Amino acid sequence: MSYSRRVAELLRHAGAEEGDNVKIVMGSIERSGVLMPHHEFSDPDVLVLKQKSGYNIGVRLGEGATLSVTSKGAKKERPSRSPSLAEGKRRVAVLGTGGTIASYVDYRTGAVHPALSAADLVSAVPEMAEVCQVDAKVIFSIFSENMRVEYWQRLAEEVVDRLNAGDEGVIVPHGTDTMGYTSAALSFMLDDIPRPVLLVGAQRSSDRPSSDAYTNLISAARFCVDSDAAEVFVLMHDSMSDTSFAVHRGTRVRKMHTSRRDAFHSMNEGPVARMDLDGKIEMLSPHRRKSGSKVRLSRDMEERVCLMQFYPGMSPSAFDAFLSHHRGAVIAGTGLGHISKELLEVVEKHAKQGMPLVMTSQCLSGRVNLNVYDTGRDLLNAGVIPGEDMLPETALVKLMWVLGKAKGPEEVRALMATNLKGEMSPRREA
Repeated sequence: MSYSRRVAELLRHAGAEEGDNVKIVMGSIERSGVLMPHHEFSDPDVLVLKQKSGYNIGVRLGEGATLSVTSKGAKKERPSRSPSLAEGKRRVAVLGTGGTIASYVDYRTGAVHPALSAADLVSAVPEMAEVCQVDAKVIFSIFSENMRVEYWQRLAEEVVDRLNAGDEGVIVPHGTDTMGYTSAALSFMLDDIPRPVLLVGAQRSSDRPSSDAYTNLISAARFCVDSDAAEVFVLMHDSMSDTSFAVHRGTRVRKMHTSRRDAFHSMNEGPVARMDLDGKIEMLSPHRRKSGSKVRLSRDMEERVCLMQFYPGMSPSAFDAFLSHHRGAVIAGTGLGHISKELLEVVEKHAKQGMPLVMTSQCLSGRVNLNVYDTGRDLLNAGVIPGEDMLPETALVKLMWVLGKAKGPEEVRALMATNLKGEMSPRREA
């Protein structure tokens, strides 16, 4: 969405551009500030101004409003660096997808912009050239909440091409909010993976002094070159300082805090490895090792799968209606994997129609057990598949992948009950 014709004419007549200091007068009301970019979700009659406090305000320009430029913003060009192809070092691919780690701050306007070129992507970390040859490419540039199956598939195809071309590893800068979904999707789609694929994110953009992007990226490069591991991982800060990093299995990781640097944790198991700022790697758990195999792509996924969180008083009719639009569902139940008695009839109906329904827990830590209470046993009798200790989002992605692969209900059930990519632990009797 762009500005309305009237507002666009006011800006043109005043010669106002993004980054300029402007004054708006509407009768007795005056507003001043730095003119910010107009986003697609902004109202066409609203200008966004950055105040001296650092906060933005929206100003709706009514009839009779006037606008003038009080001072022009100083234009600064961002330095451009070409991706490094250092001779004599192993090649690591960097495949950009967007997110904070691939964004930079325009300090003239205060706006955050996505990196749109490979040079933008790696220019903040030129020291990566001391570790490896950097072969960078922006696959797409989106906020991570806009991820969907077709993007996972496209990214997986690029990863396969790079690994089968002999790259020592692949680094995927990615927005942190849905990074666990993407890491799970890549984990299931990539078979016989010969070298590591690391998703890395940042809680603060690369141009900010407090950014964690620099250390996350260079640590990922070191892990690709120096470790013996060959799986899909997520690498992020392990503490609030820049001294420690954790490498999480792609099917076990979850963002547990909105903004802390150490927001990511491995659930129901520990990290696969830890690193320090100097690149020292400590492997902590069993893992797939590097090999000379060729990675195989299993990309088919069923998109009509949903993830539903049970809550007290959940409407059976709403539950039924939502399930009716899907081919499979993951339910995040309470405790050991429970929903209310009122929903049981709906579950039985859809299970009899052949819909796979997988039960996980909202508790995150621990395992679903449908044998302890009557509610759980009723769910088992209805045909619900226990999700063991899988994260709900991992179970969602796995079910999408399984439905794209399995030939029938029994194979779906068998695959969902099988640990394929480290997503679930063996059942403990104690």
